Amino acid sequence: MTPPTSWPRAVLFDLLTAVLDSWTLWNAVAGSAERGRAWRSRYLQLTYGRGDYVAYEKLVADSAEQAGLPAAAAPRLAERWSELAPWPEAAGVLGELAGRTRLGVVTNCSRRLGEQAAALVPGVAWDCVVTAEEAGAYKPDPRPYRLALARLGVAADDAVFVAGSAYDLFGTTAVGLRTYWHNRIGLTPPPGAPPAAIESPTLAALPAWLATR
Repeated sequence: MTPPTSWPRAVLFDLLTAVLDSWTLWNAVAGSAERGRAWRSRYLQLTYGRGDYVAYEKLVADSAEQAGLPAAAAPRLAERWSELAPWPEAAGVLGELAGRTRLGVVTNCSRRLGEQAAALVPGVAWDCVVTAEEAGAYKPDPRPYRLALARLGVAADDAVFVAGSAYDLFGTTAVGLRTYWHNRIGLTPPPGAPPAAIESPTLAALPAWLATR
């Protein structure tokens, strides 16, 4: 299928928030939605403020400790990683995009866990999966986004990014990627975050937006 001229040549996705419902798993491991959200929020702050890559597992453990969770929380999360599930509409939306544009992942985790998580989205053949470990830096550092674009051979102005966290907006703006913010749980953007091109509580509006962007 030849894509319409208005379609971008590539769509890059944050994986662990925009495509997969990682909140439910973190909440389950933490023991409650309140503790899980506190843990995940602290993790997002540590990760997106980190820059150069350090072991993903260390940041998960550090954020658990700072959120008052037991030391067993971080390894238990890794053990239950295969329980991550796509948001209900994710597979259908990605299926609609397949063949019209190239699909990539840019995710803030280790290579091993990133590849495992990407494989949990049924029926999707990703054109590239870039992790913070491979890029040597955590988003919103420009390196992960630029590595994905280089692997796909696509310029930033001919691609878009689908974010699950407003922290991504710092990086995508610096790189020149128009951004669809899938704000599923109603997160408040961090101070100074640039605006997204569009914000939606689901992925359902993504195909129509891409076709007319």
